[in-house]
Amino acid sequence: MATDHIRYDILAQEALRGVVRQVLADAAKNGLPGTHHFYISFDTRADGVRLSTRMLAQYPEEMTIVLQHQFWDLVVTETGFEVGLSFGGIPERLVIPFAAVKGFFDPSVEFGLQFEETAGSSGEVAGDSAAAGSENGTPALPAEQKGTAPAAVPAPANLESAKTPAEEPAQPAGGGEVVRLDRFRKK
Repeated sequence: MATDHIRYDILAQEALRGVVRQVLADAAKNGLPGTHHFYISFDTRADGVRLSTRMLAQYPEEMTIVLQHQFWDLVVTETGFEVGLSFGGIPERLVIPFAAVKGFFDPSVEFGLQFEETAGSSGEVAGDSAAAGSENGTPALPAEQKGTAPAAVPAPANLESAKTPAEEPAQPAGGGEVVRLDRFRKK
């Protein structure tokens, strides 16, 4: 196989992160349309992530937030976003760079993107499984949704306890299965 000097994997990942940026920017400006809402998982250890020491102690590696009813002051920039959420009745301000985002899922339309973690200290990014792993370019589901129907996504009753689902299946050691959204489309 030839060496990819252009790094299509990085370009594809940046383009798909642009989708997340645009969707969040629209939500910040106009609110969430219809029944759309977002599950966003991110690496809490990534450069630029800001959250309280309480939240970092509770989620030392990865966290999933839900933007649905109870969030405020969503601000989107070229490099990331800030949002206010309540956890256990305590308001928190989170700052999340787009480079830290590991997954984005909108269960209202069964749309999801999953991103590989940043590899190495040089800032190079591994390929996006949604773009690189899919035969037809259809995005893959987030890690917590692989192998399950999107309807099985546990939606929190309220956002005061928006957390990574505890019953999340363990990831296989050799990588995950790429699931096409066509599998879940109503025919």
